[in-house]
Amino acid sequence: MVNETKSGPEILLGILNRMNHEANFPMSVLTDKEGLPIASAFSNGADPEKQSAVVAFLQKTAVQVSKQLGMTEIDEISFSYVDGQHLICRPFKVDSNWLILAVIVTDRDQSYRRITNRALSEIRNIWN
Repeated sequence: MVNETKSGPEILLGILNRMNHEANFPMSVLTDKEGLPIASAFSNGADPEKQSAVVAFLQKTAVQVSKQLGMTEIDEISFSYVDGQHLICRPFKVDSNWLILAVIVTDRDQSYRRITNRALSEIRNIWN
């Protein structure tokens, strides 16, 4: 009999892979607030550590800007590229832990909120 119980990292990887497949995202990464990669899924051979560091830097910059402007929690950070791609960073809290889900969206007109919301919900559910 095969043990089909998956570890936390395997479940997180499954969530990211499923999201990437369904939305045709070439990259997704889940990091902590410091940018340390927790899980990542790539179809283009990107470097997860480098991508995680970029995500953390963007998150810290956005937090500083929002504080200066008197805004509350950040829901999303988005960077658009001239080729139509977007880097989307979705910071969220699980218990007392701040995490960041980042994805690359390849088409300027592609919808991504529903599928990233579902991934955030799944991550919260397994984290508890």
